[in-house]
This record gives sequence, structure tokens and C-alpha cells, in this order.
Amino acid sequence: MQYPKAIISLLVTVALVYSLNRSWDFGKPIPPLGKFLDPFHGFWKNAETRNVPSEEASLPGIKAEVSVVYDSALIPHIYAKNERDLFFAQGYITARHRLWQMEFQTHAAAGRISEIIGADAIDFDRGQRRLGMVYAAQNSVTEMEKDSIAKMIAHRYSDGINAYINSLTYETMPLEYKLLNYWPEPWTPLKSGLLLKYMAKTLNIGNKDFEMTNALKLFGKETLELLYPDNEHVGDPIVDNPNGWKFKPIALDSVPLAIPKDFVQISQLEKSSPEIGSNNWAVSGGKTASGSPILCNDPHLELNLPSIWFVVHLSAPGYNAMGASLPGAPAVISGFNDSIAWGVTNAQRDLVDWFKIEFKDKTKNEYLSDGQWKPTRKVIERISAKGKPDFYDTVVYTHQGPITYDESYHGESEKNNYAFRWIAHDPSKELLAFYLLNKGKNYSDYMEALNHYTSSAQNFVFACTNGDIAMRVQGKYPVRRKNEGRFVLDGTKTSNEWKAFIPYDQNVTYKNPSRGFVSSANQYPVDDSYPYYITATSFEAYRNRRINHLLSEMNAITPHDMMKLQADNFNLKASESLPALLAMLDSTKFSAEEKAAYQKLKAWDFINDIASEGASYYEAWTWAIYPMIWDEVAASKVSLPYPTAYTTIKLLKENPTLGYFDIQATPEKETALEVAQKSFSEGVKEIEKWKLETKKEPSWAVFKDSYIQHLARLEPFSYHVIHGGNGNIVDAHSKRNGPSWRMIVSLEKSGVKAWGVYPGGQSGNPGSPYYNNMIDIWTADHYLNLHFNTSAEQIKPFSISTSTLKPEGK
Repeated sequence: MQYPKAIISLLVTVALVYSLNRSWDFGKPIPPLGKFLDPFHGFWKNAETRNVPSEEASLPGIKAEVSVVYDSALIPHIYAKNERDLFFAQGYITARHRLWQMEFQTHAAAGRISEIIGADAIDFDRGQRRLGMVYAAQNSVTEMEKDSIAKMIAHRYSDGINAYINSLTYETMPLEYKLLNYWPEPWTPLKSGLLLKYMAKTLNIGNKDFEMTNALKLFGKETLELLYPDNEHVGDPIVDNPNGWKFKPIALDSVPLAIPKDFVQISQLEKSSPEIGSNNWAVSGGKTASGSPILCNDPHLELNLPSIWFVVHLSAPGYNAMGASLPGAPAVISGFNDSIAWGVTNAQRDLVDWFKIEFKDKTKNEYLSDGQWKPTRKVIERISAKGKPDFYDTVVYTHQGPITYDESYHGESEKNNYAFRWIAHDPSKELLAFYLLNKGKNYSDYMEALNHYTSSAQNFVFACTNGDIAMRVQGKYPVRRKNEGRFVLDGTKTSNEWKAFIPYDQNVTYKNPSRGFVSSANQYPVDDSYPYYITATSFEAYRNRRINHLLSEMNAITPHDMMKLQADNFNLKASESLPALLAMLDSTKFSAEEKAAYQKLKAWDFINDIASEGASYYEAWTWAIYPMIWDEVAASKVSLPYPTAYTTIKLLKENPTLGYFDIQATPEKETALEVAQKSFSEGVKEIEKWKLETKKEPSWAVFKDSYIQHLARLEPFSYHVIHGGNGNIVDAHSKRNGPSWRMIVSLEKSGVKAWGVYPGGQSGNPGSPYYNNMIDIWTADHYLNLHFNTSAEQIKPFSISTSTLKPEGK
């Protein structure tokens, strides 16, 4: 009688072993739980405590001993005796804490995610390869290899990463490798190049060429300019210097651009989020309490874990820089040294064009250019999906770039082919630019460093202990004729292509303005007297005006004042739109719920703080009114662009009988009044539905439900956070995007002081207390003191452990 029980126990054991050691997919993929629960190799093996043990490691390739001192936030202060060892150590230490993140992101950039998670990612991987991501990274690496310094940095950083990879065993390998069942591969400079191009894709791939081409054909030029103006002329540009541009600009011919006549039957897969932006500013000593400049930066990006940034202090003879680095790329990206500080915001420029290509025949072996048939270049892409046969894709390249969409990839209804021209495909050496910034001592060094910076286009703010402040809108910008870049162009004529680039000394730059500050928040870059044509997907209309208004009024500024400004939750968009919207409502038609909502909105102070219910009702209303107004765009048979929020509100207030306010699905002829009433009702219904489902009151932070997500979308390693702000607010924290790094630097001659924080932690290990330890600090709008010095002895009072990296054999 015992045999059946034994057999049942055996079967249950086998079933458990099988189920716990395989992946499952119930709509969402679930990693093997057995590997997570394994007490010898799983989560608990990777778990760490706050006590970080000091240790020594003998590593091949190091010339002299390197000391790595960790402070209480697990920020490594790396002290090397030479720069070769410094970048080796940066690679080693970054990999120690962020290896899985580094490799996952570079796999994503290269279109290799299916190797990790399976065939569901093939479509994504094809898209990455058809955008030419590896092609862009290879061009960048080739260019870097030509420069001895850039080459040294890239290779030494890679050597350090590989030294860490070679030290790993299965037990010590990062948890995600175990859960996803794969091993790290050797690091190369190409991977660092891929990471930088992935950032360029995040920041500078935005364009509306297909949509704007369709809009031009549907609406005509007059309506196009009404709905989609290049410059909304709202607030201050980044640099307002009327008639101050004392150079001879490059002039191109005025031949009208050849725009294809066909509608484009493609909906682009890759679009820049309108919430990808940033704030930065620097105030002169004349406006600060200390008499020294203060520089501030907070890049707004998608918030993930492990965090996009890794704070590091790099010190060697002639080199002493600290700030936020990108795991996978050497040097400091947003930071400071003994003499200067710098930070970045996205420059928003349109650096993409699409060219309609005419192939000779279906083989796509030749394409027409200026009356001649030129050979294409075909790249056979092999995509190795986990657990599936290899998938092969052929990507056709012209001299303009790859054909991204075709009959086999999201262009099934499109009879034409379009080549993708992107500035990030061009050779570049951003590593050298950041290396020189890290070592810079003054304004001249800052300008020289940026002469090596190409992509992604950024607004670089600058401040120096000598009192200088500056802003430079830096990137490689094509010289464009009027309207060039807004529409698809005829690729059979090279006259439509980029003919020249704006010389770097003619890029928009501003030094020590009389107002006492420089600032950027993704707005239009320059006044109308600047001689070059500028266009973009959109420019920001609210944050920049709020920042400039407050900075103009402030004096005797302290770092604490700047922290408060970075956390400012005043909703300028609401203050300009809500009174007009409320005035459009007929209160006699209100339901009981609508009456209550109306009173909350009337009493609201336009602050999107944690507890505000008025903020929730306003945002729910805007979410309802926007698609209601632009239902023509949503219902179109071809892809069309949406007008910006600023233009939409302006039309509501100034042109309430505009035909676009008519709701297509109703027989009535609506104006702005009816749309306001109906969308208000819809917004209130949405709130009431949410209250019913959640059993909660709609305080803004709870209603917004901001979420910081693990890169592999593993929910146990992700976090919901309670925080104010929103996309158009200085504290630009929406549901998934927000200030990914906040930095304040006071450039005092007696010694630079700095503060910083980001929503995550220095460790990439979900089992470490340093994985998420900064989230609560960040949500409280507090900062860490960034301990900055020149020697390991000086940092000892703040240290929790020291790692010593020694040459092999010593």
C-alpha cells in the first residue's frame, strides 16, 4: 500500500522540479521560479546587506594599485595613479554593480533581445536592425579608433568590464542571468558605441515626416501652418540674442524641395515620447548668496530599474570628475570637477529625413539617383531567437541609409520604399567630448570639448568657478532650406539631400547674459534673427517659461532654492487653460458628481502635489478633450500628426468655432463649448469609474500611479511610487517618465559643493539594499551630499568599504 503514495510523491516532485525550472507564459512571461528560489544559486545567494565588505582583487592589465572607496550611498570614488588604470577600474566597478543592465541594453540596441527572451521579440529586433543601430555604432567606433585618447578610453573600459566578467561563477553571476538562463559575453567598444546610439535613438529619432506629408496633402499649406507651426512663439527661446549673430551663414539654393505626391501608408513604430525632455540652468554669482555660480540639471527619461544612471567619482593625476555616468560608457556624462560643471537637455532638433526611393525592379539591387542606377548594399541579418530556428531578414541600404519599412516589415499597405537618413549614422566620437569636459578648467575647454560632440543633439549648460556661465546648443545640424525636414523627400534627386552642416562656431551659444542666468527646457532654441532654419517634432511650451519666470525674480539664491525649483509642481498649462475651460461649461447641466468636480477645479491652486484632487480632475479632463478634438486625426486612413497641447489650447480659446471642434461621430455641429462640456463629463466619469474600481479618493499621486519598472518587466523588482509633478511641469514626473537624475552644483572657489539623487540605487542587484535606496529620498525631493575630493584619505570619514585593485601577481 505504500507504493502508490511513493509513486505519487515522486510524480509530484518531478512535476515541481519541471515546473519550477522552466519558463511559463500566461499572457506575461514568467521566469523559472526554481532558479529564483534556489537557496544555493538563486535570489538568496545574490542577496546582500548594507555592510559592504572591503576586499582586494589582483587583475590582469592594471599597472598600479587602484583604490575604490564606497561612501554610504554606494557611490564609488575611484583613485588611480594613471588614466589607463582609471578607465579600467571604472569599467570593472560599473560591471560589478550593473553588468546585466549594460548587456541587456546593448542587446536591445543591437536587435538581439530575442536571444534572451524568445521569438516574441523578433519584431522588435528587426526594427532595431532596420534602423541601422549596429551600422551607426560601427561608424562611431571606427571614428573613435582614429583618435588615440578615445581609443584608449574605450578599450581600457572594455578591459575592465571583461576582467569582472572573467571573475564570475554561476553563483556570483547577476540574478537576471540565472532567471533568463543565459551567460554574459565579452564586452567590446562596439557595445559602448551601441549604448550611446541607443541614447541617441531615445533622444533624437523624433520626426513627423510621414504624418506631415499626409497632412499637407489632406489639409493644404494654410491649415498645416495653423495646426502645426514650426515655432509657436511662446515664451523665451533658449538663447534670445536679436541681431547678435555676427557670422556669415552658409547659403543654399532656393530650389523648391521635391515632395512625393503619394500618401504614406506607414505608421512609424519608433517615435520619441513627448515626455522625453529635461531642465538645466546656471545662475551667475551676481544672483547667488555665495557670489558663486550654481548649475542645475535634471534629465527627464523613462524611469527604470536598474536606474539609467550610475554615479561615480573618477580621480587620477590631471583628472578629477564626479557625476552621473551611463553604465556601459566611460567618463561622466552630467557632472562636475574642481573647476567646472556641465549638464544636458535634449535639443529637440529634427535630425531625421525620409527619402522616397525608386528601385529598378523587385530585386532592389539598384536604385535611381540623378538619372543613374546605383547598386544597393544588402545586409543579411540573422536573428537567433531563444528556443526557435534562426530568423533571417534582408535590409537594403542606399547611400541615404537603410530601407526600414517594406512589404515584409510594417509596410504591407505601402507601395513605395523610403530610406532612413539619421545623423546618428554618421561617424562620431562623443567619448572624446566627455573626456575633455571631465578634464576641463574653463569656458575655452568647454567649447573645445563640444567641438568633438555630434549626436544626440543636446543643450549643454556650463558654469565655472571663475564666474562664467554659458549655454551651447550642440550637435551636428544639417543646413536646411525652409520646410526641409518636415516632409518626405524625393530620393531620386541628390539636390534634396543634406548639402552642408552648420559650422560648430555658428551653433547657438550664449555666455554670461545680462539677465544673470542661462536655461533650457526643450523649448525653441533661438530668436528669429538666427539665420538658419530650425524644425523639430515639437518644442516644450510650459516648463521653460515657469523656470525663467522664477529665476528672473530670484536673488541671493542658495542651493536649497534650486532644489525647491527642481521640485516645483506649479501647472502653468492648467493656469492658462482651466479658467477658460471652466467658463465654457453650462453648470445647469451638471450631474451631482460633475458639480463636485467643478467645485474642486474652481478651488484648485494649479499645484500638482501629492494630495491634490483638482490636479486629478484637470488631467482626466485634458485626457478626454484632446482625442475628442482631434478625432479626425485618429479616424484618418493615413497616419497624421497631433497638434501640440499648446496649439490645441490656443485654438480653444481664440478660435472656438473652428471646424475641427466638430465631433465626427455625432450628427450635431459642435463648437469648443460643446466639446468642453462633453469632455468634462467624460473626464468626471473616468474619475468615478476609477474610484469605484480602487475604492480610493483621487489624490493626484495615487491617481497618476507612477511606476518605476524593471528593464525586463519583472514585477517583483519594480515599484509604484507616490510623487507629484507631471509632464509639462518643472517636476516633470508623469506615470513612467520623470527626472532621472537631479544635480545641483555650487561652483565656489573655496571648493566645489554638489548634491544629487535619482530614483533607484547604485546596485543593479534586486537583492541589495542599494537597489532602490534612493527612491524614497527622491520622492521626498531630498538630495544626497556628493562627497567630492582629491584623495582616498579625504573620503575615509564617509566610507563604508574599500576595494583595492592590484596588478596581477601582487
